Amino acid sequence: MVPGAVQTLDRVLIEGLEVRTVIGIYDWEREIRQSVRLDLEMAWDVSQAAQSDDIADALDYKAVSKRLISFVEGSSFGLIEALAEHCATIVLQEFSVPWLRLKLSKPGAVRGSENVAVVIERAG
Repeated sequence: MVPGAVQTLDRVLIEGLEVRTVIGIYDWEREIRQSVRLDLEMAWDVSQAAQSDDIADALDYKAVSKRLISFVEGSSFGLIEALAEHCATIVLQEFSVPWLRLKLSKPGAVRGSENVAVVIERAG
């Protein structure tokens, strides 16, 4: 195995986590709260939790969600790239997730489009 490579194929997903926050570069955006949506795919070996049926052995996706909601609601960023990076760092450092893919969407940010988003992958 390559040093630093993620060894598990298991994934825990949080999809469509919608949070209102201050996000954007224009003056009018700095005065309102807009919705962003997070989709996370996190590497996590679920075999121990599957055997024990104990939350202590699982990635507590409720705790991850609550932490991200709290952070995003209290934050103020100009760019979705910056917000995505900070969210990824929280999950990697505070929940010991070895790898994640995070999609951060800002619905309606561009007229005529349903959505704009960034997708980042990070390893802890």
